[in-house]
Amino acid sequence: MAQATHSRPLKVLSEFVSNYGLLIVFVLVIVVFSALRPNTFLSSGNIGNLLTSQSITALLAFAVMLPLATGRFDMSVGYHIGLAHVLMIGLQVNASLPWPVAAGIVLATGVVIGLVNGILVARFKIDAFIATMGVGSLLYGVSNWYTDGQQIPGFSLPDSFTGLTGSFHGIPITALYVTAVAVLLWVLLERMPVGRSLYVIGSNARAAELSGLSVPNYVMGAFVGSGFLCALAGVLLASILRAATPSVGPEYLLPAFASVLLGATSIRPGRVNVVGTVLAVLVLAFSFSGVQQLGAAFYVEYFFNGGILILAVSLSVYAAIRRRKAAVAAAS
Repeated sequence: MAQATHSRPLKVLSEFVSNYGLLIVFVLVIVVFSALRPNTFLSSGNIGNLLTSQSITALLAFAVMLPLATGRFDMSVGYHIGLAHVLMIGLQVNASLPWPVAAGIVLATGVVIGLVNGILVARFKIDAFIATMGVGSLLYGVSNWYTDGQQIPGFSLPDSFTGLTGSFHGIPITALYVTAVAVLLWVLLERMPVGRSLYVIGSNARAAELSGLSVPNYVMGAFVGSGFLCALAGVLLASILRAATPSVGPEYLLPAFASVLLGATSIRPGRVNVVGTVLAVLVLAFSFSGVQQLGAAFYVEYFFNGGILILAVSLSVYAAIRRRKAAVAAAS
């Protein structure tokens, strides 16, 4: 009895750290780097720049998260955002289209690309990793064909378009977009039957089929959602950069995956989730900003993201194993 009394607080502490570890790490990052760089780390300029630049990573991470909830990888997201931002600038500069029309075309194209990914994976049963990598390579080819491998400068872009990523009372507007998308996704995944169905498919597709779920339709829906979010991120990236460069895009792939997988180790350990993903984006961004301000070279970012990705995958696998063991123990 005494042993059980002593072990209960330890179990509660272990569960708290397991669920809110990322939040604890984020607070530690803020405290440590604020002490080391008190004049710059928490300055409004640094926070504003981080929130603006990381908004794109966060939207792309959400795009990765939706198919991953069903257990499928979408490796095309980096190339997709590259094509979306190229089209967004090109349709305005080369075709003289108003930006709302260009944005509508880009978003519709994103939905079509997501649907193609979904059909290849769900209907033709092609491995998601291979299918989306192939589609991504095709998209990269289209980006280079459309731009002839050259940058498209956006000197004449209207203020109403560039203002999409400005600030509102000192708050980056892109952060508000991310907040709105995060709330919608959280409601979808955590409070609606469709979200629970996606997670069930991700845990055991065969069991989901036997319970009557239309797995192909849900998987295609997840890829369509991913395609829309990639296109949305591309529109906002074009507004931030104000120029189209075909090579932009793939560099976002690693941070997006690292954020989603690291986020799966917290809040809902063992499965991808919205709050964990947002926390992971913030932890990675503020950590690297702090390291940069201490004098780290630019290439450290690649070591940083690669190391975090390996660590995140390891922790995610460990959390998933613990989740399965807990479920088995509860059922027995």
